[in-house]
Parts: sequence; C-alpha cells; structure tokens
Amino acid sequence: MTEYQIRRRSFLTLAAGTAVLGLAGCTTAPRSSRTEYVAPAPYAYGANQMLAEMYGERPMEPYPLPAIPYEKIDPRFYRQLVPDPTGERPGTLVVDVGNHFLYLVQENGQAMRYGVGLGRAGFEWAGRGVIQYKREWPRWNPPDEMVARQPELEPYSIASGGMEPGLTNPLGARALYIFQNGEDTLYRIHGSPEWWTIGQSVSSGCVRMINQDVIDLYGRVPNGTPIVVTNLSAGMPVQS
Repeated sequence: MTEYQIRRRSFLTLAAGTAVLGLAGCTTAPRSSRTEYVAPAPYAYGANQMLAEMYGERPMEPYPLPAIPYEKIDPRFYRQLVPDPTGERPGTLVVDVGNHFLYLVQENGQAMRYGVGLGRAGFEWAGRGVIQYKREWPRWNPPDEMVARQPELEPYSIASGGMEPGLTNPLGARALYIFQNGEDTLYRIHGSPEWWTIGQSVSSGCVRMINQDVIDLYGRVPNGTPIVVTNLSAGMPVQS
C-alpha cells in the first residue's frame, strides 16, 4: 500500500465520524504573540476536501462563522475518531488537561477527539460532573470579581445583562454548562474564535474549542451527559 493510500484511508476513517472548560468569567487570550503551525507534509486531496468541509464557513448560523485556516493547526488537534484511551462508558465526556484533548467516548472502544485550548482556569477544577444544560450563542456574564479587577467590563456585568451573543463573545457559538452535585461549577465547554490557541496553554482565558468543533459536539451531547476532567498522562485519580 502506498503512502498516499495509507494517509487517505486513515483520514477517511477520521472523517467518517465527524464530527473546554472555563470559568463563566472567561476572557480571550492576548493576541500579541502566537505561533502558527504549518503541517510538515501535504494531505491527500480527499483529506483536504474533508477538512475544508469540517472547518469551512457556517453561513446559516445566526452569526455566520468564517472558515478556519486548518492548515495552520497541528493535525493531531483536528476533530477525529480515535481508539478510546479513557476507559469511561460510552456517552461520557473526558477533558484531558495534560494533552489538550476533549474526548466523547463512543461504542466499540472508540472516541471522538477534539483539540482544546487551556488557560490557567482550566487547571483549577478536576473531577466528575454533568452537562446540566446547553446554550446556542450564549450571553457572556463576567462575575462581579472580574468586573472589579477590570472596570472596563462593567457594560457586560451581570447587573448590566452581560455581553450579547456574537463573533467576539468569549463563549463563542455554543456553551455547555457543567454542574457537580447539583451546583454550578462555573465551568463551561464553549467555542472560541481564537483557533490559534487550540493545543496551547495561554496566559488568560478558558478551555475552549474551535467554533466548528463545539457546534459538532453540541449536537452529539444531551443534557445530563456525564463529564470527567482529569490529566490522563499524569494518571490523576478522578474523584466523584
């Protein structure tokens, strides 16, 4: 089998199943410095076509999304079907903070894997919870503590009604709200327009997903979905 055939077969497996977390006070990462990834080798034509579809424009959204320049993202952070490394039951979400991955466990030992970007806040909570509810194009409500530190956010405070949905809203196109023992953890799985932070730990902000990926995840995950936040590479115990 040629190298072309191997690459094409592996990507078609990825695309067949096409299709993180942050504080409610998420902010966007600074744009001052970023390293753009350039793929070391070209993909087969069919693979590029699938990627262009996965990360292409979403003109039918209430706030039409632009295409993502996927060529500048490390391919391991593309949405793809992989062998499940979590050992969790199908239907469970697993956020692996050590490797910047989010898994949706599926049947037959498989999982849908998404790349995520992490901020400092993304490392402050670990354990088990549930997706209590979901929102399309959510409002952003920075907590009062954040507004006190950043008075320029006053127009978006809880008292002012938060920030309107849109392309610059820090919660992006979709948000999934995480509760533990019936209480809001203030952590969210959400989209972000800052695709270049995927796979990175930035100085500020949340754990976030590419908007096209969070839209895909949103459609796969019902309310009540169990979620685990852990570090698979470190073997961190997961508490209830």
